[in-house]
Amino acid sequence: MTRSALALTAIAAAVLALGGCAVGPRYESPLPAAPAQNAFAGAADAARFTADSPPADWWTLYDEPALTAAIDDALAANTDVRVASANLSRAAAFARSARGERLPATTLSTGAARVREPVAQQAPPVVFEDTTYSFGLDVSYQADFFGRARRAVAAADADFGAAQAALDVTRLTVAAETARAYADACAAAYQAGVARRSAELQRESHALTERMLEAGRGTAFDVARAAAQLEQTRAAIPSLEAQRNAALYRLAVLRGLPPTAATPGAADCAAPLRVAGALPVGDGAALLRRRPDLRVAERRLAAATARVGIATADLYPRVTIGASAGATALAFDDLDASDARRYSIGPLLSFTFPNRVAARARLAAAAADAEAALAEFDGAWLTALRETETTLTQYAGELERRAALAEARRHGADAAMLADARFQAGQSSFLDVLQAQLALASAEMALAESEARLADLEIALILALGGGFSP
Repeated sequence: MTRSALALTAIAAAVLALGGCAVGPRYESPLPAAPAQNAFAGAADAARFTADSPPADWWTLYDEPALTAAIDDALAANTDVRVASANLSRAAAFARSARGERLPATTLSTGAARVREPVAQQAPPVVFEDTTYSFGLDVSYQADFFGRARRAVAAADADFGAAQAALDVTRLTVAAETARAYADACAAAYQAGVARRSAELQRESHALTERMLEAGRGTAFDVARAAAQLEQTRAAIPSLEAQRNAALYRLAVLRGLPPTAATPGAADCAAPLRVAGALPVGDGAALLRRRPDLRVAERRLAAATARVGIATADLYPRVTIGASAGATALAFDDLDASDARRYSIGPLLSFTFPNRVAARARLAAAAADAEAALAEFDGAWLTALRETETTLTQYAGELERRAALAEARRHGADAAMLADARFQAGQSSFLDVLQAQLALASAEMALAESEARLADLEIALILALGGGFSP
């Protein structure tokens, strides 16, 4: 075996022996150890909630084809989704780049030079002058003795995972905001319809007072009071129409269209958007696995931990194995001659002592970033549990409020009917009629507002639950 072959063998053995060593902390995901309760405290009512996890396409729970079409359009064309998709492509490119850094680097060179130099040993002096031709191929490989390159790949992969989860966050948010805009448009149209029906009832009462005044049975005061109540009810309609239009504008922009673009089905919706049946909420453990913002925080923690390993590896020397081959000759045709060929191979050890202070400072900064990432993860899962429990409680409370308002509306309708009958029979004043109608209108508007709030809370709850998105 030649001396060069022995050198190559020794270098390869060193690479194999040290290549598996990686300095710095070893990452373990904190997700399995996060203290998530198995059941939500606010989901104890089996009639309102089920232990099933929300489906990935959670909007199908509404059984509203127009809503499903609107969300599909939004997920395909929304500008925020496009930005998140571009960020994912960027992270994928960086991950490929990190892997590419582990491959050998090659340099191909060729050239021709005119050389002129004196030969001092000759007397009298002789000047050497000629043209030299050369070509060469240099190959260098940085041995990953201390895991720096592997940690760089791990950090890039974690960044890619965070970008994937961030895309899921954006998709979930866009789907929820599209559903909320659709629900707001339906709720505003429903509330406007309630206001119009109340106004129509009060218009009839106003007309009745005018007829009674003409017949000598009423007073101008009753007419004025009925007119004032009618106009007060009518005043709510333009504001509700504006809310509906604003929701439709939001819906169009979420779908990547100009605000005035029509959304099929949304303009005709005039009933509150509600999930049919009990809401699937799952449990706390499933929530931590499902919520994409928690996966963003976990992947960022993984990337920060890997960068601690990179900074730790910078404290150690970097070993580069280089090899070159080529030829140099005085004539171009002689480049392939055996005596023109050259080669070299050997390790290059670089270690700059003055940079250890800076390297240790970078290590301290990376460790601080990892501590911050861990704190952010802990805060994220605590916030997730708080949001879910809060929304569950608010939703359950609003269901009870809606039931009470429905009863109030039923009793108000009975009271208004009785007051009108008593007034027609001359057994009570018109003030009783107006008060009963005002109470009925208030109960109907409160019930309509509760229906709108329930729709909003349903969407907020599904958003807090992670919307069914999974890794």
